[in-house]
Amino acid sequence: MIKKLRKYGVDAEKLVEIYRQCWLIRNFEEKVEELFQKGKVYGTMHLCVGQELTAAGACSLLRPEDKIISTHRGHGHCIAKGGDINLMMAELLARATGYCKGKGGSMHIADLDKGNLGANGIVAAGIPLAVGAALTSKMKNLGYVVLCFFGDGASNEGAFHEGLNLASIWKLPVVFFCENNLYAMSGSIKEMINIDRISKRAAAYGIPGVTIDGNDVYQVISETAEAIERARKGEGPTLIEALTYRWKGHSRSDARKYRTREEEAEWKTNNDPIARLKGELLKHGILTEARADEIQAETKRAVEEAVAFAENSPFPSPDSLEQDVYA
Repeated sequence: MIKKLRKYGVDAEKLVEIYRQCWLIRNFEEKVEELFQKGKVYGTMHLCVGQELTAAGACSLLRPEDKIISTHRGHGHCIAKGGDINLMMAELLARATGYCKGKGGSMHIADLDKGNLGANGIVAAGIPLAVGAALTSKMKNLGYVVLCFFGDGASNEGAFHEGLNLASIWKLPVVFFCENNLYAMSGSIKEMINIDRISKRAAAYGIPGVTIDGNDVYQVISETAEAIERARKGEGPTLIEALTYRWKGHSRSDARKYRTREEEAEWKTNNDPIARLKGELLKHGILTEARADEIQAETKRAVEEAVAFAENSPFPSPDSLEQDVYA
């Protein structure tokens, strides 16, 4: 596997960094859930525990000038694109030091300096934004690629079909990355579509479509790298469907009545993306058990420091209520 990944510019050091990013995302999400249960997080939230590798693996292949578009389940994407977890945590705790000065919450975090064009609370709404950003890159010859994350539910929205059609006919430098975690808000994807793979929809727009195991580091890196290279060379978009699984509910109020606890346990036990990645790194001598434990502990400390930063930050002043608000 390691020799094959070198083809895509991924060496042992980068694989360890992907592993670290996965743990940073998981520890961040677990802490956010804990804080929410204590009543410290305002508004709703959507956690990506169990899906860490799609964000960490795909974003590891981007250049600093490349862009991402995120979703309502976007904390992992922001972290993987170099976002500051101090500012993220401050935003979730509604503090003035947050990315949106404490007024945007979980679903509206963006970091333009890092190339994160933003999360979005509306399903599929990020897709036309990604197409617009890719059109800008092409028209102004800016050379960047846009990696557009969205979920399986978004593939049934009109914005998905309009976006893929425009990106296809204009050969825009965008990669459509569908994180198919198998369930929408309250039902299985099998009840939502009449095909077995979302990637088959790419054929209708004359672009490549591929389904991958989103918890397998080789598949995530190889297929995403190929799609990015294709976009960079002016050959247009690709649709990637990454099969993964969210361990938590859709959002804070989801009782998960649409799936069994046995199914959840099976994914956690046998298809944990972090455990699978660790196994590969140990097998190839890239990581030791001791170093793996250190990384887990280091990222947990970083998250605790982010909480301290947020809790020691002020709430927004009432005088700022109408600032940064546009109609």
